[in-house]
Amino acid sequence: MAAADLGAVEWERSKVTNQDLNLLKKLGITKKPKAVCFPSEESYPAPPMGYRVSFVDHLIRGLSAPIHPFLRGLLFVYGLQLHHLTPNSILHISIFITLCEAFLGVSPNWALWKRIFFCRRNGSHNVAYNIGGVVISIRSTANYFDVKLPDSVQGWRKRWLYIREENHGCAEDNIPPFDGDEKILRRRSWDAEATEEERASTEALMTRIRELQNTRGKELSGIQIIVYFLKSRVQPLQARKFPLWKYTGDEDVDRLSTDLEVKDLEKLVRKITSLSKKDSIPSSCRVKPYSAAHALPKDAASEGTASAQSPPLAVSPKNKRKRDDVEDSGTSKPEEADPSSQKAAYDPYLGTLISSDEEEEVPTADVAARTSTSHTLVASETPVEGEETSPPRQNVDTATPPSSPRAPLSKRARTEIIPEPTLQLSSSSNPLLEDPLIKDLLRIGTQFVGYREYASKAEEKLAEANERANTLAQQLEQSEKARKKAELDAVGARAEADKAKADAAGVEDLRKKLHDAETSLSEHITAQSAREEAILKRIRTQNRRFVARTAQEYELEDPDNDPLLDAVSFLEFHGTEAREGIDEAKAGLLRLFPYFFPKKEAPATFLNLAKCFNTPEDLGLKMRHENQKVAVESTVALVADSQQTIDWTKVGDTDQIEQLKWRSLVKAAKPNTKKILAYLGVKPASTPSSSRPEV
Repeated sequence: MAAADLGAVEWERSKVTNQDLNLLKKLGITKKPKAVCFPSEESYPAPPMGYRVSFVDHLIRGLSAPIHPFLRGLLFVYGLQLHHLTPNSILHISIFITLCEAFLGVSPNWALWKRIFFCRRNGSHNVAYNIGGVVISIRSTANYFDVKLPDSVQGWRKRWLYIREENHGCAEDNIPPFDGDEKILRRRSWDAEATEEERASTEALMTRIRELQNTRGKELSGIQIIVYFLKSRVQPLQARKFPLWKYTGDEDVDRLSTDLEVKDLEKLVRKITSLSKKDSIPSSCRVKPYSAAHALPKDAASEGTASAQSPPLAVSPKNKRKRDDVEDSGTSKPEEADPSSQKAAYDPYLGTLISSDEEEEVPTADVAARTSTSHTLVASETPVEGEETSPPRQNVDTATPPSSPRAPLSKRARTEIIPEPTLQLSSSSNPLLEDPLIKDLLRIGTQFVGYREYASKAEEKLAEANERANTLAQQLEQSEKARKKAELDAVGARAEADKAKADAAGVEDLRKKLHDAETSLSEHITAQSAREEAILKRIRTQNRRFVARTAQEYELEDPDNDPLLDAVSFLEFHGTEAREGIDEAKAGLLRLFPYFFPKKEAPATFLNLAKCFNTPEDLGLKMRHENQKVAVESTVALVADSQQTIDWTKVGDTDQIEQLKWRSLVKAAKPNTKKILAYLGVKPASTPSSSRPEV
C-alpha cells in the first residue's frame, strides 16, 4: 500500500452518538446555528465550503473555531494539521493556555512551551498513524503538573464531524484547510529547546509554576486547571475577544453556555482524565485565578512585549511553499523578502522553520558580480557552457552582491577602467595586435561586453527589487487595514467606555436613591416604634384602670411574648368582663324598672336605663313609702269592709279571726304587714316570726 494512501485507510464512516450530541449541546458548542455539520454517508471527510474537520473528543477538551493564534502557530511551526494531534495533546495545549492566561497572567509563551513540551511520533515501527500520529509530551526534566491523562482514548478517531470556520478577519486565526493525505514529516522544531536567553527570560515563570504546585495549603494541580476552564465555559483553544485574566464571569462575551451541573461536570472531568468514580473532583481551585474581579498585579509582564511570548502568526496557505519541493523534509522555507518587512515576532522560529532533521542546509555561495564574460576573473567561479568569451581581465574592482537573499542591494556598483587585455589568436605573435589603435579598440570592446553583462545583472536585481516593493506594498496595505481596524476597535472601545460611564452614573444614582429609601425607611421604623410604644402605654393605663375598678387581674395561659399583643389580650379580658357586667346590670335594672316606674316604658339602651335609676331622690325609699301607703289603704279598706273593730296589735295573728273572708284578706295583706308596722311606727320584737309577728 502506498504511503500516500495510508491516511485514507484510517478514515471510516463517522459514528457520532446521541450521547455525544447531548454533550456538545450542554457545552454550548452547537448553540450557534449551523455551527456543527454532521457527515451523512461518506467514509472519508469532504467538508462543505466554510467547514473544517474536527473530532468530538477535541471539542470537549477546549477546541472551537476560530482557533487560538497560539494553536495556529504551533500547527505551522510543527507542520501539522488538527487531525494529526491526539485528544491528550489537545488537552495539554488547553491546560497550558489556561495556566498562562489565568494563573501566570501572560499570553501563551513560546519559550516557556519549549522548556516544557516536545513532539514525538505516535505509533511503532510497524504502525504509522496519520490520524493522531503526533503526541505532545512533557519533557522529563520539566517540573510540570501531573495531569493524570488516560493512556488511550477509545474510539475517538471514529467520532469526527465538521465545524464551521467563522470568518475572523485574519487568516492566522483560521484552521488550515483539510488534507487527509498529507504525510507527517518530522521537523527540527519537534525537539526545539529554549535558548539560554529564552531560559533566562522564562525563569521567573518556571519559578511561579513551582510555587503554584508546592505552596502549602494552596497547591494547584492539573485537574484543578481542567475544572476551572470547564466551569468558566470558555474554550481555551478558541480565538477570544479577551484573555482569561479579563474574564468577567456569567456575563463574559466568550462564554459558550451557562454553568454545568455538578454531576455533568464531574462526569466530563472523569471522561477526559484517568480519574475513576472513587476519586474526588475538586469543586474549585485553591489558587484564585486572575480575572476582572481579581486583576493582574501592576508588575505583571505586559502582553506581547517579548519576542518569545507567543508564536508568530502562521502564514496563510497560499504563501506557504509546497512540501513536495523538499523530499520528505517536512519544511516550509519562508519567502525571500527584505529584512525590514519581517516581523520581530518571527525571529525565535526561524531556526525551526528552515530545515528538518532529514535535510542539510546548503549555504548560498558568495559570488561576485561579473562585469565581463564568463572568462573574466571572478571569485572562484567556473565557466558556464554556452556563455560568450572574452580575454580575462586583471585587477578588476567589482561590486560584491549580498551574501543572502535578504541582504539589501548595494547603492551603486564601482567600475574602473579595465586594463588592456592580452588577446592571443594563435601561438605566434601578430604585429597587428601591437598597433595602438587596435589595442584601444580591443579595450573598448571588452569594456562594452562587461557593461552589457553588468546591465543584465542590474536588470535582474531591479526586478527583484520591484518584487520586494510589491511585497512591501501588500504588507503596507495589510498594515493600513490593520490600522483602520484598530481605529474602529478604538472607537468601539471609547463607545463602550462612554456606555460604562453612563452605566456607572446610573448605578451611582440608584445608590443614592437606595440610600434615601433606606433613610426614609429607618425614619418610618423609628416613628412606628414610637407610635407602638405610645399605644402600649395607653393600653397599659386602661388595664390598670380596669384592675383598679374591678379588682380583677388576669394571667395569660399562652402569652405571645410581645408587649403590645399581650397588653391587648389583657384589655380584651377586661372588656369581656365589662360587657358581661353591663349585660347583668341591664337585666337586673329591666326587672326592677316596672316596680319603680310602673307607668313608664323601659329604655332600650343601658345608659338611658341607668340614668333612670341614677336620680337625686332615693327611689327605694320612695317605693317603700308608696307600698306602705298602699298597704295602709288596703288595711283600712279591709277593716272598713269587715265592719269590725280591730285590735291592731293582733293583726298579724290570723288564728284569732273567725270569719273566712277576713282571714283571706289578712293573708293577702300579710306580706305588707311589716311595712304597715313600720309606717305606723311600731317596732317588732327582737325575734320576729315571719308567720306570727309580735308587736
